[in-house]
Amino acid sequence: MRILLWHVHGGWTDAFVRGRHEYLLPATPLRDAWGLGRGGRDWPDSVVEIAPEELRGSDVDAVLLQRPQEIAEAERLLGRRLGADVPAVYVEHNAPRGDVPCTVHPLADRSDILLVHVTHFNALMWDSGRAPTTVVEHGVADPGPLYTGELARQGVVVNEPVRRGRVTGTDLLPRFAERAPLDVFGMGTHDLPAALGLPEPAIAVLGDLPPARLHTRLARCRVYVHPMRWTSLGLSLLEAMHLAMPVVVLATTEATRAVPPEAGAVSADVDELLTTVDRLMADPDEARARGRVAREAALERHSLQSFLDTWDAVLADLTTTPRARSRVDTERIAR
Repeated sequence: MRILLWHVHGGWTDAFVRGRHEYLLPATPLRDAWGLGRGGRDWPDSVVEIAPEELRGSDVDAVLLQRPQEIAEAERLLGRRLGADVPAVYVEHNAPRGDVPCTVHPLADRSDILLVHVTHFNALMWDSGRAPTTVVEHGVADPGPLYTGELARQGVVVNEPVRRGRVTGTDLLPRFAERAPLDVFGMGTHDLPAALGLPEPAIAVLGDLPPARLHTRLARCRVYVHPMRWTSLGLSLLEAMHLAMPVVVLATTEATRAVPPEAGAVSADVDELLTTVDRLMADPDEARARGRVAREAALERHSLQSFLDTWDAVLADLTTTPRARSRVDTERIAR
């Protein structure tokens, strides 16, 4: 299939475009949110940049949407109606905001576009109205069990923690820093030490590293800390688990489904998480054992191949089944 999508969520797209299809990504000279193209990513040759003006009349089998505004833009560029002239699927990456659990999804009134949630928690909490819905859980490329845990430090991966604040649990980081130093990775992290009042060596900001460098450096930390209060299931958490890192995770959104307690700790009681950090810092052997459990769990539920196989089934179903139905049978699709 030839699938049109915009480069919106780089981490998720990194997995999606490793399938067996051809992926058309609009690219403009500005390389902005509507024309980022490949964005310099090391993606397969099947990921093709295309100028927006070249889309009209082009052979597109399906459109993958990730923002409400993309519906009108795709129809304008293609000269075709989504859900009628060309199949479309909308991937909702985020947990709902606002009047939760009564937040109405922007596609709630559309019965002709399949709505795909990336976690079961999100599917439960969004009011998806009459939109046909299913869940395709995250998958990530396996970086391998790189964990060494040689540094008695806590690794944290978060984008824009100062702006996002309580959503990403940024206010909790000083409590963790009291137990062991923090190594923080991600975009928009340079102002974090000043915002938290944490000097070196309590915190070190390593910034937005390329994936290979991130994985190697992160895997040297003794434990991975995931203090997110209200985000979708973070790909960085799944990557840390693939690395065979023990993980200490707030029991919010999808975390309790994705992370077994034996992989480290999963709790809404921050004191329980801090106690586990103390124990793992003092016992590298236990840290390694829990990291092995984390990796096994990640490989079982969030492997790249499982993700791609499920998406293949969704896309095949998308082109053969009328969209005007109340739901999609996820279990049938996954087989």
